[in-house]
Amino acid sequence: MITKDLRETMRLIESSDYFWLGLTLSAYLLGLVLNRRLKNPLINPLLVGILFLTAILYRLGTDTSRYAEAVRPLVLLMTPATICLAVPLYRQLPLLRKHAGAVLAGILFGVIANALCLLVLGWVFGLSRVQFATLLPKSITTAIGIGLSKELGGISDITVAAITVSGILGNVMASKICSLLGIEDPLAVGLSIGTASHALGTVRALEVGEVEGAMSGLAIVVTGLLTVLVAPLFMSLIC
Repeated sequence: MITKDLRETMRLIESSDYFWLGLTLSAYLLGLVLNRRLKNPLINPLLVGILFLTAILYRLGTDTSRYAEAVRPLVLLMTPATICLAVPLYRQLPLLRKHAGAVLAGILFGVIANALCLLVLGWVFGLSRVQFATLLPKSITTAIGIGLSKELGGISDITVAAITVSGILGNVMASKICSLLGIEDPLAVGLSIGTASHALGTVRALEVGEVEGAMSGLAIVVTGLLTVLVAPLFMSLIC
């Protein structure tokens, strides 16, 4: 009888949007606390939150569409949060004007390098046109990546997963990779992070510094636009 009542209580709790909203915020907070205490870059708040929520969803057997519906208010906040990236960029306008040519060239070469690496991997592993089209938008923001994937004939659901993975890897590893490669200039660090790992990487760039965050935010927009322009060219190289 107790077990039955407990199950009914759990069903009522699961049906509440506030439960999933609170759990999502708590998962991120848990990751943040662990990250600050353990001082380990692998203990990333986003990664911890994703793993925690995935385990809960699996254990409770909750459909992901139900979860997506419950946390929709958080998703809606992504738009104003992204717009807020314009604030640090505005503060760095003098620096941007001074290095405008280098900034655009850096992002362009980053976009081309991403496509070339994927092209080589496609040849090595024998990726089909559909698979290549699915993975090509992996380093751009989801809003642009989904549309581009569909336009190229890719599988948009897998594209979203690839974009998420690249963002998490950038968030977790970007600073370490820049350090290993001797990339210390704030402008270069920000551009490399934003070009490779879009918004999730930019979160990390903002933690590193204001210049890094501003340049990373700029790279998100420019990378998305340039990828849309060069994607058809690289698609033509796939048999």
